[in-house]
Amino acid sequence: MKKQSVSFKTLNVEGINIFYREAGDPLKQPIIFLNGVPNSSSAFQELMEDLQDKYYLIAPDYPGFGQSDVPDQKDYEYTFDNISKTVEKFIDQLGLQNPNVYAIGYGGPVTFRIATRRKNLFKNIILQNSNAYEQGLGPAMANAEPFLTNRNEETEKLVKPLLTLDGIKLFFLEGAKDPGKINPDHYMNALHHLSRPGQEELQLDLLHDYASNVALYPEWQKWLKETQPRMLLVWGKNDVFFPLSAAEAIKADVPTAELHVYDTSHLALEECHGEIAEEIINFLG
Repeated sequence: MKKQSVSFKTLNVEGINIFYREAGDPLKQPIIFLNGVPNSSSAFQELMEDLQDKYYLIAPDYPGFGQSDVPDQKDYEYTFDNISKTVEKFIDQLGLQNPNVYAIGYGGPVTFRIATRRKNLFKNIILQNSNAYEQGLGPAMANAEPFLTNRNEETEKLVKPLLTLDGIKLFFLEGAKDPGKINPDHYMNALHHLSRPGQEELQLDLLHDYASNVALYPEWQKWLKETQPRMLLVWGKNDVFFPLSAAEAIKADVPTAELHVYDTSHLALEECHGEIAEEIINFLG
């Protein structure tokens, strides 16, 4: 039986306690895992157990997410730019040298922001169901577009349901090959964290700020074309947020990127973490 050796730690970054999961040997090749809504580093627990014998693995919770501190909005600006700077400082404080990065959903914009500031920081990029192209925005993102462009009481009504149990299930179950194989504890845990005081406003702030990512898409596309980073794309093809067209757009600009497609939802790790682990091992060597 494989020994479970994931540890749970905290690092203070500019006064904010950042919770993170750690596994593997610090002398081995590092991978940092960056997640998004509706869950946090918990999304990577099983994948980390799959990979712990081969790599050094770190999965933080962003400020306001999971087990990390939830600073008041007067003290911490919940934007993708600010979160990316916190994650960058977290990487530096841990002393991670040239880590690989695995990013899902919101983790993609965080990764692209860091990568365009520090062009040689990430050794390889593993992207899962995230986006850098307008053609990669799925129907769920199209439904949120009025809120992204004009936040008001009426447009908030369009997106608030994403923070309910039915909305959270969209991420986990919509497009899943076998919903009966997805652990309900995972989406109930996400609901618990998103139901805490202050979470609705925090998450609405961050979702509204997604418009700043769309504005940066051309810059990220230019970076991808010019840099040609070594990339592995692992995609749940039935994602209603960032469908397969998002991955295909990246591969068109980075032809050497490896693309592996799975018959599942936005949160492909729920059904396919074992297969994805094998592709990571093959990709990183």
